[in-house]
Amino acid sequence: MAFLQIKDLSFSYPKTLEKALSNVNLSINQGEFILVCGVSGCGKSTLLRQIKREIAPHGTRTGKVYYQGKDVEQLDQKISAAEIGFVMQNPETQLVTDTVWHELAFGLENLGLSTPEIRRKVAEMASFFGINGWFRKSVDELSGGQKQLLNLASVMVMQPKILILDEPTAQLDPIAAQDFLATIAKINRELEVTVIITEHRLEEVFLMADRIAVMNKGEVICLETPEQTAKLLAKREDISGIFKGLPSAIRIYRELRVGEYCPLSVRDGRKWLASFMLPEKGGLANLTLHLLAEEVQFRKPVIKAEEIWFKYTREGDDILRGFSLRAYSGEILSVLGGNGSGKTTMLRVISGLLKPNRGKIIINDQKIETYKTKELYQNNLVLLPQNPKALFVCDTVLEDLQEAGAVLRLDVAALRSEIEKIGQELRITALFERHPYDLSGGEQQKVALAKLLLLNPKIVLLDEPTKGLDPESKEELGGILQRLCHNDVAIVLVTHDIEFAAEYADKCAMMFDGDIVSEGYPKEFFAGNNFYTTAANRMARGICPTAVTCEDVVELCRAYSAFSPDAGVQA
Repeated sequence: MAFLQIKDLSFSYPKTLEKALSNVNLSINQGEFILVCGVSGCGKSTLLRQIKREIAPHGTRTGKVYYQGKDVEQLDQKISAAEIGFVMQNPETQLVTDTVWHELAFGLENLGLSTPEIRRKVAEMASFFGINGWFRKSVDELSGGQKQLLNLASVMVMQPKILILDEPTAQLDPIAAQDFLATIAKINRELEVTVIITEHRLEEVFLMADRIAVMNKGEVICLETPEQTAKLLAKREDISGIFKGLPSAIRIYRELRVGEYCPLSVRDGRKWLASFMLPEKGGLANLTLHLLAEEVQFRKPVIKAEEIWFKYTREGDDILRGFSLRAYSGEILSVLGGNGSGKTTMLRVISGLLKPNRGKIIINDQKIETYKTKELYQNNLVLLPQNPKALFVCDTVLEDLQEAGAVLRLDVAALRSEIEKIGQELRITALFERHPYDLSGGEQQKVALAKLLLLNPKIVLLDEPTKGLDPESKEELGGILQRLCHNDVAIVLVTHDIEFAAEYADKCAMMFDGDIVSEGYPKEFFAGNNFYTTAANRMARGICPTAVTCEDVVELCRAYSAFSPDAGVQA
């Protein structure tokens, strides 16, 4: 008998004809690590929520989900709460108390455990997760990575047998994401907890999985080992959008088709590249790719932040510490940095939502405090917040878009045309009749972006815009941002998505301890970093330090084949 069995499961949301899930069948063994992947809107989050009945979405469902042979709908309430753990995408969503220690104890209190037992379990879990140093802190003082780790610990303290995670690293910086996923692997390996996880960041988690469930349009089209999954996706052109999210080594191998075996990890990729890129005389170790060298000093910045200091309370610590920044029209500036470094606060100060304690913000040669609200935001400046739900005020996506478009004062036909145009561009027309809160995280990001772009802004501030987006949607977003730049729009985006920044940003900046500590063009910025760099760069370092994207590495290898026809690269 399977530990968890999903049998003939179909589901559709209210007011929709298309099924979010279609005849899904899965059989999962105890202690397995299952990765669920697919494009945004393919049904991953909907599927995971069907396993945890307390958060199952409202709609029409057929089929069954069995946990240890029992229908999850018929499970005892305590068993369902304790044995099936769920960690959500947004850390803020799951926090329910004011302090760390109380958050750890909250679930156990609701299960009715005695005080000594609660204290013992909380102490054990705090030690396991390294929470001792911030055990008595307020949850408001925690970074995004700490909040997500606390959510995980709060679930694990109830000793679940199944741990379900829905895009748990979406809001974590690369280092925090690696640590978090390593902790998940340790839980799976040492405690034999069954793990079911959805992720778009596949570089780290792909090889952790025992099996990978690939979803497409509500169906599970593959449930295989990582090696078999990579082979299957490489052959199928109809699901190329999923393939684009696979680890860099697999994608580079598919383009070059060199060697007998496909590398799956960065380490294997380095060995594979070295096998034909580093002959006795050193290959092309000194080759460098073209670096962008456009000068912008002669142009006036549309955003100018000078010596900004900010803290949320009089007694609190400074979040921004002498921060300065310049952004230009027609340019994408990507700001990276760890959780808690001040990136979101920086965007809120630049947008006028927060007033700095010292320093000045100048928008289009005018101090921000001299703007009237309407002048600052209408056809001028927009901000996409980290939580897109903050922008949704209506019962359907279409009504939300109409509410934003009404600011433009267009007639009904013209407004409908604008909405249809942006809907097709972002592939959200099928979502128009859905409630925004019923959408997946990636779909919510798209709808929120569409709502802002309807305002025809000249300055766009984006806080984690690729969160929850599949690789194909990221490509579409990158194309949209580039088209905006061609129309002289200035874009400042805060992101943890290094691959996206490397491919689409004109400039990159690193934020640390409330200030910008370095800035440069992507190829210069990412070259040589250990963690804040792409998997492709880690693969190619020692061969070509300036290769930071998969396309760069492929270009490098094909250039090498031109010099050395015997290298075996099939261009």
